[in-house]
Amino acid sequence: MTLYYRPLVEEQGTHALAGGWCRFSKVEVLSRHGRAEVISANEVPQEILNRLTSARSDLGTSGSARPQVMGILNTTPDSFSDGGQFGSRASVRAHALSLIQEGADIIDIGGESTRPGADEVALEEEILRTKPAILDVRQLSSVPLSIDTRKAPVAAAALDAGVDWINDVSALSFDSEMAQVATRSGAPLCLMHAPSDPKTMQQNAQYEDVLLDVYDYLAARMDFALSQGVLRQNIIVDPGIGFGKTLEHNLALLHGLAVFHGLGCPVLLGASRKGFIGTISGAEKAQDRMAGSVAVALAAAGQGAQIFRVHDVRETVQALKLWAAVRGKKCGARHPLE
Repeated sequence: MTLYYRPLVEEQGTHALAGGWCRFSKVEVLSRHGRAEVISANEVPQEILNRLTSARSDLGTSGSARPQVMGILNTTPDSFSDGGQFGSRASVRAHALSLIQEGADIIDIGGESTRPGADEVALEEEILRTKPAILDVRQLSSVPLSIDTRKAPVAAAALDAGVDWINDVSALSFDSEMAQVATRSGAPLCLMHAPSDPKTMQQNAQYEDVLLDVYDYLAARMDFALSQGVLRQNIIVDPGIGFGKTLEHNLALLHGLAVFHGLGCPVLLGASRKGFIGTISGAEKAQDRMAGSVAVALAAAGQGAQIFRVHDVRETVQALKLWAAVRGKKCGARHPLE
């Protein structure tokens, strides 16, 4: 029987969670059969305890001892929140400069919308949207850049243009060549959970146990990536909030988020302006969901999540700095002038 271990964060815990700012002394043991049980962290099998406590790689950012903020730069006409806003090279440069000044640790550049119901973008069009943007942003700054794509040729073109990370929402399941692109480049690789293609992912969002199902999926995709030569220290995992999930599924993942530290990799959360925030808060327009997005980010930081993919960089950076200061921890996101 497979067991899953969710650290229970507490102020004076005996173990550092993922070598970071959260601590724990107890662990909730979950399984698909039987009730959950709380045990001492010292009772956790040593291999699993090592994965829960080991420090994560900084992946080329300014450090892993505090939350990292990933700013979103979509060059798409149809993204759910900012589609069409950054279609020109001038607007891309202006937005990128704004993200950098607001304190982004990394910028995620995408040329294909993965909102529910989105159509696939032709390969050539996706490269045409993203490569010039990457070249322009790279001229502005040496800040780490990520390419948000499912397609190996797009990732390869982006790496040639100066990108540092690959962010694959299909977790290497869409393009059979993507793993080799990641392996050859040595780039950090984010593996995200999505049950199917964005076009259809919301049509049949069903799970036996969403938290454990997503964990098992990510574990399997990690194993595949490792078998293809991707280095463990280069892998990031993302539970895929809003991708083929109902409101209840998203909340269950956020509540149990600390379980994903058992994979031994940095955890990225991309909940910014998602629909469930609007449903709960009553904010119909995506642009009105900043406060709810920040609230979710702070809750996730309290479970040790390391990377936050957000539209509202300035507000998230500020909130994390204050959250850290109130807690008395030296883990706030950096000020843009530091």
